[in-house]
Amino acid sequence: MNTPILQMKGVAKRFTLHHQNGIELPVLGDVDLSVLPGECVVLDGPSGMGKSTLLKMIYANYRVNAGSITVRSAEGALVDVTQATPRALVQLRRDTVGYVSQFLRVIPRISALDVVAEPLAEDAGDDPAALEAAREAARQWLVRLCIPERLWHLPPATFSGGEQQRINIARNMIKPKPLLLLDEPTASLDAANTDTVIALIREAVARGSALVGIFHDAHVGAAVATRRVNVGDFRGEAA
Repeated sequence: MNTPILQMKGVAKRFTLHHQNGIELPVLGDVDLSVLPGECVVLDGPSGMGKSTLLKMIYANYRVNAGSITVRSAEGALVDVTQATPRALVQLRRDTVGYVSQFLRVIPRISALDVVAEPLAEDAGDDPAALEAAREAARQWLVRLCIPERLWHLPPATFSGGEQQRINIARNMIKPKPLLLLDEPTASLDAANTDTVIALIREAVARGSALVGIFHDAHVGAAVATRRVNVGDFRGEAA
C-alpha cells in the first residue's frame, strides 16, 4: 500500500479581524485529507471557500488553529509542518514541497534564466559542470514554455503577467519534488501554454509526485484531476 505524501487531520483555520473589534471568522474546520504518490487532487468550490488558504497551510505560510499537517519528506521522514522549526521548513521547501502561487516573487535584477535555474543551482554548489547543467535545464524549460530567448537575460519584473507566470511555473517545477501545490497556475496563460502546463502536470503525476491544485479553468481541472475534493465539505466550525 502506498504511504501518503500529505496527510491532514482535524485541521482548522480561522482569521481574527482586528480592524473589526477582533471578530473571528471561521474559514476551514475538520479538514481530513490524504494525498498519495501519483495523485492530482483538484480542490473544488466557489471563490472564498478557503481553497488557497488550505494550500498556504500545507506550505506553512499560514498557521493552523487546530490539527496536524504531515508531509513525508524526500528522505522519507514524516514532518508535521504545524510544529516544524523554520530550518526544517526551509529544507522541506527546498527538497520536498513545491508551490506555484498566483504571483512571481523574485529578487530584482536577477535574469529570468537564473531565476529558473536557481533550484538546481542551489544543489550544484560550486561545481561548474553542475551549474552549467542547471542553466541548460533552465534554457529547455524556457523554450518549452515559449519564453523568447531575447528575454532570458532580463529580470522577470519587466515581463507581462503571462510571461511572469510561465517563469513562476518553470522555477517551481524544474526540480522534481514529491509534493507540488498549484494555485491557479494557468490563470494568465493562453491556450497553447495552458496545454503545455497540463502536460507538465501529467508528467509530474506519472513520476509519482503528489499534487494538490486549484484551477480557475474547469477544462484544466478536468484534464489533470485524478480525484476531486469539494472544500465546502471542510466548512465545519473552526476550532
